[in-house]
Amino acid sequence: MRITARSRRQALDWSLVLASQGIECTVAAPEPPEGWGLIVSSVDYPKASEALQMYQAENRHWQWRRQLFKPGLLFDWASVAWAGLVIFFFFLSESRPGLTAAGRVDAYSVWRGEWWRMFTAVWLHGDVGHMAANVSLGFPLLGLTMGRYGTGAGLMAAYLTGAGGNLFDLLFSPRTLLSLGASGMVMGTLGLLAVQSVPLWRRNPHVRAYLISAIVAGMMLFVFLGLSPGTDFMAHAGGFLTGLFLGGLLAPVPRLAQNFRVNFTAGILFLVLTLWPWWNAFQHRG
Repeated sequence: MRITARSRRQALDWSLVLASQGIECTVAAPEPPEGWGLIVSSVDYPKASEALQMYQAENRHWQWRRQLFKPGLLFDWASVAWAGLVIFFFFLSESRPGLTAAGRVDAYSVWRGEWWRMFTAVWLHGDVGHMAANVSLGFPLLGLTMGRYGTGAGLMAAYLTGAGGNLFDLLFSPRTLLSLGASGMVMGTLGLLAVQSVPLWRRNPHVRAYLISAIVAGMMLFVFLGLSPGTDFMAHAGGFLTGLFLGGLLAPVPRLAQNFRVNFTAGILFLVLTLWPWWNAFQHRG
């Protein structure tokens, strides 16, 4: 039986998919009015159709994802939405001064149960220079993170590193701590990117040198960018370490970036962990 493909390339890709499932097939050249296709036995046809449907579902095209300088290196332009939200919250907090007091990390308030400040503080900045620095650095790093781990999964993981940086800051700083900013999240993306080659080590022990060099490069960037005078060292270190931890968990997951369900669920969770903390902040502002 014949399975029609849109092009020769798609037919060849599908033949590899079927071969991986142990299904024999033959690539069929165009025969008007039909185009390229695959020929499979009537017995294997149901299994082949199911395998191709699953393959297409896991590889739905996301138009914001673009390949960069070499195959496999993707940049997700959806990170521009994150940059837009950071800028939006900055100007909103400038027009409503009470927003900063309600959303920043206040150690005394957090220890009294206002957990949401760990998330809301990621969206706040002290001045335009602070905001511009985090956006200009965070935008490309987050785009690479989302390109590697998936639009939803990468964004959610990076957001959690921001909260992790704030938690780290809270645990190792005085009870009088007041902090805000997305720098912990920015450093977290460095951690996520530094360990992205972990699966290569598992498949081929000979690439250990590349993995070590990637982690060392990430650490050097962290030292260069995260330890500048006047920066919040604890938040930066916490974000970076959280990124290393989450990256170590996510990097080995096969085809994570192409898993639509996982990325969709992670995207919804990101929205919940953005809106719900702010709802709590507004409720307790008075």
